Amino acid sequence: MALFQADKFLHKIENQAFEKIHQPGDLTPFSGIYRCENCGVELAMEDKQRLPPHKTCVNHHPEGRKGNVTWRLIVYANHKGE
Repeated sequence: MALFQADKFLHKIENQAFEKIHQPGDLTPFSGIYRCENCGVELAMEDKQRLPPHKTCVNHHPEGRKGNVTWRLIVYANHKGE
């Protein structure tokens, strides 16, 4: 789970971008934090990077959680400074 200290740096919004599920190998549409829906590991990614495959999930969880690895944007990084 993404953590933060000062809520003055985060704003809650409703946007379909947070509902979309991405597959390993998909290009990220936005810079931000993506969460594996299978194991919960979170990765900071720049836009237009490929999301990693299943082995990342197993490497972060040695007990070897198996399942479909999918990714969800959970925090959008605003590069416009607004």
